[in-house]
Amino acid sequence: LSRMVKRRFRGGFISYSRKVFIPLTRLCRNACKYCGFHLEEARPGEVYLKPRQVLSIAEAGVRAGCFEALFTLGEKPEEKYSEARRELRRLGYSSTIEYLYECCRLVFKHTGLLPHSNPGVVDWEELKALREVNVSLGLMLENASSRLCEPGGPHEFSPGKNPKLRIEVIENAGRLRIAFTTGILLGIGETVGELAESLLTILEIQRRYGHIQEVIIQPFRAKAGTPMEGYPEPSPLQLKKTIIAASLLYREAIPVQTPPNLSKPEELAGLVEAGIDDWGGVSPITLDYVNPERPWPQVEALRRASEAWGFPLKVRLPIYPKYVVEDSGFLPEAFREAVERLTDRLGYVREELSLGA
Repeated sequence: LSRMVKRRFRGGFISYSRKVFIPLTRLCRNACKYCGFHLEEARPGEVYLKPRQVLSIAEAGVRAGCFEALFTLGEKPEEKYSEARRELRRLGYSSTIEYLYECCRLVFKHTGLLPHSNPGVVDWEELKALREVNVSLGLMLENASSRLCEPGGPHEFSPGKNPKLRIEVIENAGRLRIAFTTGILLGIGETVGELAESLLTILEIQRRYGHIQEVIIQPFRAKAGTPMEGYPEPSPLQLKKTIIAASLLYREAIPVQTPPNLSKPEELAGLVEAGIDDWGGVSPITLDYVNPERPWPQVEALRRASEAWGFPLKVRLPIYPKYVVEDSGFLPEAFREAVERLTDRLGYVREELSLGA
C-alpha cells in the first residue's frame, strides 16, 4: 500500500543526489552518545578545513560528475573549544557560520557545485544569510521528545539537540522560504509514541510552510568507541515499518528518504517496496564522514533495487524537483540560472548530464 501511495501521490521515480561530502569541522559543542563524527580535540591548524582544501574537494567532485557540495560540520564549536576560536581568528572570521558562508560562496563561484549545508542550530539572521549561498539547507529533528535530553539519555550532553530549538530552526526556514531537509534518527531509545510524535511534528510544520523537501528516516548505527557502541540497532523490519508509516502519513506532502549505505545491499529493494522516494546524497569520491565504516553502494545497485519495483532511478539536485518546477519561490535567485541550465522539465538533472551518474 505504501508503495502505491508513493507512486500515486509522489511520483514514479526514485532519485538521488550526486555529491561531495565536505566536513568543514569535526569539533562540536554537542557530545551525542552515538556520534562518531565529532572529535574531542583537534590538532592546531586542523580545526577547520582551509579554503584551498574545500575547493580541492569540490573540484574533484566536478571532475567526477557531481552537482552537490554537502557541508557537514559540528555545531558552534567556538562555544566549547578555545582552539576553534583561535583558528577562526587566524582565518579572519568571527564564527563558524560566517566561515561556512564564505566557503559555500567560494565553492559555487569557483566550481559551480550547488551548496547544501547542515550547520546545526542557527538563529534567524544566520539562517537568512546562509540562504544566500545555499540552494537548500538541512537540520535533522532526530526526535521531538525532550526526554532524550535528560540525564542518561543520548542527548544529555548536547544542548543543540533540544527539540524546541530544532523545531524553531525548521519553522524559521519555512518563514524564510528555504527548501529544507529534516528527518528522524530511528533507534536511539525513543518510544513508539515519541517516534509518531516526531513524524507528526514535521507534517504539521510542512502544512504551515510547505518547505520541507524530504524527511530522512535514518537508522541508528552503533559506533565503536562511543558510549552507545553496544546499544542494539533497529532491525531491517523496524526500518521498513517506519518508512511505511512515513510514506502513508506524508502521502503527497513530503518525499521520504533513507540512506542506502546504512542498510545491507540485499535489503535495498525492500526499502523501495516500503515506499521511499529517494536515496539521499551518494558520493563517487568522498566518504560518508558521519558513517565512515559504511561505504556508499554502487549506483548500479540503487538502480537495480529501484527498478525491481518499477521505479526508474533519476539524478536530482540538492533542491528537490518540486521547488524547481512548481514552487520556485524557494529557489534563491543566485542559483536560478544554474539550476535552470542543469534540469529538465520535471526538475531532475537533464539526462545528457546525468549519464554515467
